[in-house]
Amino acid sequence: MTNDGCGAPEQSAVLPAGVDLAKEIVLGGKVTADGAPVGGAFVRLLDASGEFTAEVVSSPDGDFRFFAAPGQWTVRALHRSGNGETRVTAESPGLHPVAVTVG
Repeated sequence: MTNDGCGAPEQSAVLPAGVDLAKEIVLGGKVTADGAPVGGAFVRLLDASGEFTAEVVSSPDGDFRFFAAPGQWTVRALHRSGNGETRVTAESPGLHPVAVTVG
């Protein structure tokens, strides 16, 4: 499913079947504003140099997820209610929680 024809996939909190967290790095979390989930935010993954890598649309519950390589990342959320970003370092496999507040 896409949002507004941009091609960015909508997300859910449930990991797809077959994801092996012992082998894969997953950056997953929620976009919020004033403590409430923000659905429909464009969530972008930027590498350590600030280059755009990927984009998804947060679910109605604010959830998003990226599969990433080891390293330092910036997760940026863009929404009509505001923007926000969080930096995360993910050096080993597993689920790395990321919370982004917009406003």
